[in-house]
Amino acid sequence: MTNAKLERTLSLRHLVFFGLAFMAPMVFFLTYGIVVQLTHGMLPTGYILAVIVMLFTAYSYGQMVKAYPVSGSSYTFVQKSINPHSGFLVGWAIYMDYLFSPMIAALTNGIFVSAFMPFIPAWTVIIFFLLIITTINILGIKITVNFNIFSVALQILTIAIFIALSIRGVLNGAGTGTLISSLPFINPEVNTMLVFAGVPLLIFSFLGFDAVTTLSEEAIEPRKNLPKAIFLILLVAGGTFIILSYFIQLVHPDYTSFTDPDSAAIDIATFIGGNLFTSFFLAMIILANFSAAAAHTASGSRVLYAMGRDNVLPRKIFGYISPRFKTPVFNILLIGLFCLIALFIDLETATSFVSFGALIAFTFVNLSVIFHYFIKHKKRHAKGFFLYLFLPIIGATLTITMWFQLDIRSLLLGSSWLVLGILYLAYITKGFRQPPPELEFNLKDDE
Repeated sequence: MTNAKLERTLSLRHLVFFGLAFMAPMVFFLTYGIVVQLTHGMLPTGYILAVIVMLFTAYSYGQMVKAYPVSGSSYTFVQKSINPHSGFLVGWAIYMDYLFSPMIAALTNGIFVSAFMPFIPAWTVIIFFLLIITTINILGIKITVNFNIFSVALQILTIAIFIALSIRGVLNGAGTGTLISSLPFINPEVNTMLVFAGVPLLIFSFLGFDAVTTLSEEAIEPRKNLPKAIFLILLVAGGTFIILSYFIQLVHPDYTSFTDPDSAAIDIATFIGGNLFTSFFLAMIILANFSAAAAHTASGSRVLYAMGRDNVLPRKIFGYISPRFKTPVFNILLIGLFCLIALFIDLETATSFVSFGALIAFTFVNLSVIFHYFIKHKKRHAKGFFLYLFLPIIGATLTITMWFQLDIRSLLLGSSWLVLGILYLAYITKGFRQPPPELEFNLKDDE
C-alpha cells in the first residue's frame, strides 16, 4: 500500500473543460437524426426542456459537493447522506456509465473509421484507441485535462464552422431561407407535447456536468470551484446545443427526409460544406470520442479509487495511487481491459447500460440533499424548505419521470447489473447483517 495521494492541480478552467470534454459537444451529431425525429423537428425546444430538467440536478450536485468534496461523486454523496448500502448500489449503478461510455466511444470510432476507410478493420481501431486512452490517463490527470482542452477547442471550432456554413446556406436560399423563424421552437402543425418524447435521450447529452465531482480531491478550492464548474458546463453545453440545433433546422427543416437517421449529421455536413468539410467533420468526431473516453476513464478510475480506499473493493488494487504518476494506475488498466468487450458488443446494448445508471445516480443525488441538509442538519427554516426540500424534490421527480421513459431493453439490462450489485453487497456485508466499509472522510486537505 502506498501513501501517495491525488494532487490538487485543477483550476476552475480545467474543471470546465474536463466536463465539456466528458460530454463531447460533437456527440450532438451522433444522435441528431434520431432526436430530431423524436421531437418532430422542434429540437431546440427539446434541448431547452432538457436543460431545465438538468438544472435541478446540477443544483443538487453543487450542494452535495460542498458537503463532501472528495472523490466518489454520487457514490460518496448517497453513502454519507442516506446510508452506506444505498451509496454502494448507486456507485454500482453509475459505474455502468464510466465503464460503458469509453466503450461506446471506442465502438463509434471503430464504426466510423471502418466505414470511411473499409480497408481498416474496426477491431484494430478499437484496440489502438483504448491503448492511447489508457496511456494518456496513466501519465497524469493534468495531461488528460490539457488533451481535453485542446480537443474541446477544436470541437467548438468545428461547431462554429458548421453554424457558419448553415447560415451561408440559409442566406443562399436553402431551407427556410430566413435566419429568424419560430418553426424550430414551435410548429403549429405539430402537437408540442410530442417534444417530450425526445427529452430522455437529450438528457444524456449532458452526462458529464456531474463527472467533475469525481475530481474533487484534485480540484483547487473544491467547495468554491466545483459548484461553479457544474453550472458553467451545463449552461455552456446547453446553449451550444440549442443554437446549433436551431441553425440546422433552418438550413434543413425536413426532418423526415433522412434515409438513415444514424448518419443524418453526415448528410447535412455534405449538404452545407461538400466532401472536404465532411472529411474534416468526421475527423473531429473521432477526436471528440478520444477526449470523451479519456474523461470517462479518468472519472471511472476515481470512483473505483474511492470504493477501493473504503475497502468496499480490495484496497491494495483499487485504492492504489502510483507514486510516480499520482494516478490510480490499476483502475485505469482495468477499465481499459474491460473496454475490450467493445470487440464483441453492439452499440445499442452499451448505450442501454449508460441510460439506466445515469438516471439512478441523478435521482439519488437529489434525494441526498434532502437527507443531508433538511433531515440530518435540520435546515428547516423558510429558506431551507425551498433550497433543501422543494428544489431537490422537483429534481428527483423529473429524473424519476425520465427513468420511466426508458425502453424495456434499458430497464432489463440495467436491472440485471443492479442485481449483480445487490448480490456482491450481500456478500461483503455477510447477508446485509453489517454495513459495508465507509469512507474515512477528512476535510483537512480539501482546500
